[in-house]
Amino acid sequence: MSTLRVSRVSYSYGAKLALDDVSFDLQPGRFCALLGPNGAGKSTLFSLLTRLFVTNQGTISVAGHDLAREPRAALARIGVVFQQQTIDLDMTVRQNLRYFAALQGLSGRTAARSIDAALERLAMQERAGEKARALNGGHRRRMEIARALIHDPEVLLLDEPTVGLDTASRKAITAHVHDLADTGLTVFWATHLVDEIRDSDDVVVLHKGRVLTHDRASNIAGDGPLIDAFIDMTNGTIEGAA
Repeated sequence: MSTLRVSRVSYSYGAKLALDDVSFDLQPGRFCALLGPNGAGKSTLFSLLTRLFVTNQGTISVAGHDLAREPRAALARIGVVFQQQTIDLDMTVRQNLRYFAALQGLSGRTAARSIDAALERLAMQERAGEKARALNGGHRRRMEIARALIHDPEVLLLDEPTVGLDTASRKAITAHVHDLADTGLTVFWATHLVDEIRDSDDVVVLHKGRVLTHDRASNIAGDGPLIDAFIDMTNGTIEGAA
């Protein structure tokens, strides 16, 4: 059973069609990259997946729950890391996570156990008492990922999560999230950076609002590097993020 299913989804901004008949299924325990250049529709799709936008054209289901008919049940199974930072810099790591746990209806020992488990998964235990302001960009991102895991979701959505990070931090975050997929979590990672994708990853290539392909990265790349296949598919448009 697919953990995340998008079926024939379209979305328009007035007369401008941003997504055109988009369909794909994501399986448990897989890291899938949503790869697309500027204007591809990645941010629009993520807004639909998180119900910031709604559409009556097509269906989205999470762990068998229709996002339109059962929004609360569907969203409860999603963890989200947005591109823009959404943490309180004057609170400690643990305080940030405790606040989010409360928003998820978790308290007391249940919240403490969930927070400890999330911190351990992201190797952030030693930073738990530090204020978020004292963390570097990479550790702030790890904290946000840990926060997204507190309620034990089945799907983790990450929208350009390495934007603004140095090379070492970018590699560390990418490796940590790949490890999370290995534990059975479904990961959907929006990016325009081909070097964040492993040969064994699944890839949905989105361009001008349409899915050009959904396959294993190694199959898309063929005999050459993935970036060459990506450039060919998108007519050389590789700059920026959408």
